[in-house]
Formats: sequence, C-alpha cells, structure tokens
Amino acid sequence: MESTLKSFRDGESVLDLSPRSAVGGGVEDVYGEDCATEDQLVTPWTFSVASGYSLLRDPQYNKGLAFTEKERDAHYLRGLLPPTVSSQQLQEKKLMHNIRQYEVPLQKYVAMMDLQERNERLFYKLLIDNVEELLPIVYTPVVGEACQKYGSIYKRPQGLYISLKEKGKILEVLKNWPERSIQVIVVTDGEWILGLGDLGCQGMGIPVGKLALYSALGGVRPSACLPVTIDVGTNNEKLLNDEFYIGLRQRRATGKEYYDLLHEFMTAVKQNYGEKVLVQFEDFANHNAFELLAKYGTTHLVFNDDIQGTAAVVLAGVVASLKLIGGTLPEHTFLFLGAGEAGTGIAELIALEMSKQTKAPIEESRKKIWLVDSKGLIVSSRANSLQHFKKPWAHEHEPVSTLLDAVKIIKPTVLIGSSGVGKTFTKEVVEAMTEINKIPLILALSNPTSQSECTAEEAYTWSEGRAIFASGSPFDPVEYKGKTYYSGQSNNAYIFPGFGLGIVMSGAIRVHDDMPLAASEALAKQVTEENYKKGLTYPPFSDIRKISANIAANVAAKAYELGLATHLPRPENLVEYAESCMYSPLYRNYR
Repeated sequence: MESTLKSFRDGESVLDLSPRSAVGGGVEDVYGEDCATEDQLVTPWTFSVASGYSLLRDPQYNKGLAFTEKERDAHYLRGLLPPTVSSQQLQEKKLMHNIRQYEVPLQKYVAMMDLQERNERLFYKLLIDNVEELLPIVYTPVVGEACQKYGSIYKRPQGLYISLKEKGKILEVLKNWPERSIQVIVVTDGEWILGLGDLGCQGMGIPVGKLALYSALGGVRPSACLPVTIDVGTNNEKLLNDEFYIGLRQRRATGKEYYDLLHEFMTAVKQNYGEKVLVQFEDFANHNAFELLAKYGTTHLVFNDDIQGTAAVVLAGVVASLKLIGGTLPEHTFLFLGAGEAGTGIAELIALEMSKQTKAPIEESRKKIWLVDSKGLIVSSRANSLQHFKKPWAHEHEPVSTLLDAVKIIKPTVLIGSSGVGKTFTKEVVEAMTEINKIPLILALSNPTSQSECTAEEAYTWSEGRAIFASGSPFDPVEYKGKTYYSGQSNNAYIFPGFGLGIVMSGAIRVHDDMPLAASEALAKQVTEENYKKGLTYPPFSDIRKISANIAANVAAKAYELGLATHLPRPENLVEYAESCMYSPLYRNYR
C-alpha cells in the first residue's frame, strides 16, 4: 500500500518525517482506567469531586448499587440508592439476563448503548466477558441496522458532529469535547457505511461502535477515544425526506468544499491533541478514502481500517489457511470480486507479503492476484478508464465479463468477496471453485450479513463440505452429511483494537505499511491446533484480549524498529507492557 500511495505523494514516504510536526509527551492515567492501576484509590473528579446525585449521573464513575457503605457516606449517596449493596458480578448477571429477553437484535443494541451512557465500566465488563454474544450487537451486523434507524433511536450525543455549518470553527468545536487527552479518533463522513451505502450523519453508529471495541477488545482507555462524524450532506433521498433524519438536509458537498473541510479538521486535530493522536478513517467512499490516506499519511498518524485493517485480517486468515489447503502464499492464485478500498487494500498487502517471501518486486507478485469489478475482470485494455487505485491490477488478458467465467479461466485457489453485494457467489461459482481445487478457500467478506456474497451453509453445501470458509459477519455452525462445519469470521475487530493499542503504547507518530503486516503476522500465529481441527482459520473471540496484546506488541516492536516510536526507552517485554496498559472495567474504590 505504501508503494501505491507514494505515487500520490510525489514519492514521499511516511518515514520522511516532516519538520513541521511536534512530538508531545505521554498521557497520564488520570481516571484509573488501566490494568496497571487497578489497586490504586481513585478520586471521582469531574470539575470538582463528584458526589451525590451528580455522581450517579456520571457514567465514568457511576457504580449503581455497587457503591460500598463507606462510599455512600463519603459521597452523599444515602437515600439516593436502595439499601442493598451489590457486586459488579451480580449486576452483570442481571443485565445479561435482561438483554437476553429481547428478541429483536436492535433492542439489544439500544439496551447496550443505554448502559454505556449510564455505567461505562459495567458496559465494558459485559462486552469483555460476553464478547462472542455481544460483538454482533454492538458491531456488525446489528450496528448496520442501528445506523439506518439512527435518527429514530437517537437519544444523547455520543461523539462530535462536525458539519459544513462549523467551517472555520472546527478547532473551537473540538474544544467543546470534555476530554483533553485523546489518543484515538474514529471519523466517518457516512458515505459508505458497511455495504449499506450513504447514511449521512447517521453513520455515527460506526465510530461509536468501533471505539467501544478499541476499549473492550484492545484496552485503549474510553476517555481517550473520540467518535467524529463529518456531515457534508447526503445523497440518500430517503433520508433527506425522513422527518427524523438528524443531519444536514442537502446533497453531498464535493471537490474543494469537501476537501477544505477535511483539511481544517485534520489541522485542528493535530493542533488540539498533538502529534500522537491516531486518526482512523472509517467508511469513506473509495474516491475519498485513498485520497485522504495518501494526503495525510506523511503528516499525521492515520489509518484506514477498510483498506489496511481489512487487509491485515484477511491476510492473517489466508496465511493460517495454508496449513489446511497446502502450499506457500506465492504458490496460490487469488481472485477478488470487488475492487474498492477493501479489495485493493487486501490485494496489496497479500502482494507485499508475497514479495517479502520471494524477494521479488511487488509488481511481479501482483500478477498472481486478479480483480473483478462491476464491469468484469480488470485487464490492461481497460487501463484508461480505471480509477487510480485499480490500475496496478490491470493485467494483460482478454476481457472477461462475469465472475463465473473469470473463475473458470483464471482458476484461482482462493476466492475473496469484498463487493458489498449479497448472493454473488452463486452455486455455479462455488461448484466451479470446487472443481478446480481439492480444498477451495472461499472468503465472503461483505457486511452486514444480508450483503455477504454467500452464506456458510451455501459454501459448505455447494462445495460438498470441501471448502474452507470465512465471512465478514458471523454464521452459525453448519450440519452437512452428519458433520459439523465451523466457519471463521474475518472480522476487522481482530486487528484494529490491538493495532491501536500498539500505536498508543509505543508513542508512534506515523503508520507504515509494515505495521499492519506485523499485526497480521501476530494474528495468524494465534490460531491453535484445536482451531485447525475444526476447520477454523481464526482464533475464538473469547481470547481477544490476549490476541490484542500480542498484536499490540508486534506493532509496537515494528514502530521501534522503524524509528517511529517515541515512548523511550523501549519496554523489555512488550506483551506484558501491553497487558498492563489495557483498560480495566473493574470498579475502583473511591476515597
């Protein structure tokens, strides 16, 4: 990806650090959020020491019925709570029981968001302890429906909304956010939310959900996370005509007006929070995603999860799959359906890893990777009409109009879907892959579930149980001819939380291509023999904090190796250091 983006930066690399940048200091654990400070007493500060009714209304400090007798006396809580004193474990048990009573997933989402707004630590305790059950609720696929209906379920602001109305005042807007020590920002303009398209201002559900996972799965402090939606309008007619829509009621701004607003935002972020705040671009449309990553990659600490995070998690799954399908990475042929930011990002990282293994130029590795877009196979005869990010994948070949024909002609060993269009891996396509390969690897990555290229049941049934299958959204185990098949979930949540923690704990000031690659390598190593026996190419999410610690350590190690880390001296044991830096949701004792 770095090699591709350099062409749009006039040859500039992220390692060519700009002298305009200033490096700030570390960030103190003011609120007692990290595992390393679990045993320390905490003072519940707001603007003054929080007490009484205001303490119960502060989600950062509220413990509900878990306030001790001593704390009830010290903080004027007598009479404001029933007399019983509960444990956090009992609170968790009760809330999980209540959430499980809801039959509609969106109701579970709303219940979780309500909990986050009244008791932050209990929210994260639930999410960490029940991650496999709750991840699909706070993230894909349910967060997609939440974004579609965000105007109707909106209650309280959960992040910053920066619209065209704030042009010229963005720095002032950032100062309105109560926290000053921000380490991770997830920002979207809502133009391409999951596979659902333009949801405008209602895309805020994505930054909120992503940052919840940064804290729960990666251990980044909640107080250091900032969700942002840039509202430049929407081209979604349904939303523009919806009386409950919460965003600007105008068509999307484009061109200079759009990029000027984004530039003001990026400048203000650096001015207000310093050099070491990680800005994750999320769910921008292709034409803006690559442009923004290329433009700010050498001046800011930026990361695009749709391009780099998706690529890292898919590469990890492919590398782990080699143990089941055989061969080395360079020996395989890849065919993609979808040539947007996800598809080309994955393809580029796979090519980069091939080049590292073979010592061949990346241009040579790209020849093993083919992409199909809405107009057919990307070939050299189409070069003049292709968007810039597709051009490296235009190989010499006669035109091929359909995916099925491409499978039959290219004869790929790995089929990857990132099209955002459901039901495109048809029975004929899967059968053709099975005819070509003894064990076909099929990855249907598009989210949410409704947009998946095929289901797990379809993949296993049509391949007669021979396929290794993974998807972007989760599928239940499949029974086929007396055998149970478990599909992996190629979910970005494996990568970006640990990646973010590695960036934060090393004090990195730039993201280099080798860093997502380091994250991918760490994830692939977490797959155990027990996982392989089930046909899984990803470890279970129940181990996600351990996985994230290892990813963070590998990313941090790469930052130190590249000279991009500022947290010095380098910790001796990076895995142990990562675990000590992780946010702990356990209740603290108050003075």
